[in-house]
Amino acid sequence: MAITLNAEIRKVAGKGAARAVRKNKNIPAVIYGEKKEPVSIELNGHEFEMLLGQPSLRTKLFEITVSGNKEDAMLMDIQYHPVSDKVVHVDFKRINVKEPVHVVVPVEVINTDISKGIKLGGVLNFAVRKVALVGLVSDMPEKITIDLSNVTIGDTIHGSDLVLPNGIKLGLHMEDLAFATIGGKMPEEADAKSQAAAATTAQAKK
Repeated sequence: MAITLNAEIRKVAGKGAARAVRKNKNIPAVIYGEKKEPVSIELNGHEFEMLLGQPSLRTKLFEITVSGNKEDAMLMDIQYHPVSDKVVHVDFKRINVKEPVHVVVPVEVINTDISKGIKLGGVLNFAVRKVALVGLVSDMPEKITIDLSNVTIGDTIHGSDLVLPNGIKLGLHMEDLAFATIGGKMPEEADAKSQAAAATTAQAKK
């Protein structure tokens, strides 16, 4: 579901004008892309700050109404004040909702507590925590999960193993990346090596 915002056009650009917008507790922003001229706007500061608590804002569709015209856009960048940490500027990019977009979303591992490999003493190496995806913004997930339930020692989860929603594809060069691995030795391997080492030690003492 799209996030709706109302915005006003900023008739004057520049740092001074942006400061004046922030002084009124609003946020200067810009909408660009789709071969149209960029439009400088200002957002309701309280309204936008409230949105920051939502997860994965960069995967969401924004419907921004400016002077009665609706713009479909995605959030591209948020600039913060280095001291106060307040939002000082926001960038949106227009999109065509009928065309695929390229988005990076977080990857999360689940069921570590019941993972076969971890129960056997294996160690999880969670190496790649973000994945590039391509698809319609309406189909884009907030995150991708890796279920470790049946993953055992020696197993590796590559990009090609990730479970994606219908209509969503991996970005370039993602298929062969090793996202998560459970390292270590299987108990029988460890026992065999321990026995072999003990036998070698005993032989040396003779």
